[in-house]
Amino acid sequence: MPADNQDLIERLRKPETVSDAFTEVIKSYSEPLYWQIRRMVQTHDDADDVLENTFMKAWQNLENFRGEARLSTWLYKIAINESLSHLERERRRAGVSLDDDAAFQASLIESDEYIDGDKLATDLRKAVASLPEKQRLVFNMKYFDELKFEEMSNILGTSVGALKASYHLAVKKIENFFKKI
Repeated sequence: MPADNQDLIERLRKPETVSDAFTEVIKSYSEPLYWQIRRMVQTHDDADDVLENTFMKAWQNLENFRGEARLSTWLYKIAINESLSHLERERRRAGVSLDDDAAFQASLIESDEYIDGDKLATDLRKAVASLPEKQRLVFNMKYFDELKFEEMSNILGTSVGALKASYHLAVKKIENFFKKI
């Protein structure tokens, strides 16, 4: 995640500079947010849609950003909420229950035309997809985004201890997944 810049935040608050500043936000945060979203929703096209929705929601709610949290934390929260909403809509549309979510996620991974064919990477994506939603989210943020538990706590509104436990359980489940294949 790009470092938060106080000057950028100040420019986001001024009507005469908000448009240019928000363009800078998009340029700075598109890639890290895309990958956070992509690991949750599995497909490139869906990730692009969710990323677009994330920036639209951020733009529409810019006046609500009070600066109490870091800009990156606020954007991550929006991206995660948009991703979770998208996943829920997709499950409903496909008639998939939460119990069948792992199989549904695995089918999305297998049908992804943007996958590079690396079996280990595909198996890791399937292992992560087999996790319950909260563990999947925590694992992605810690393992792939290398966020500290304290930052994850700010984003997710969950205690550091609960996040550590969730991550530990996720790692164990992924290890077991690989033992079975």
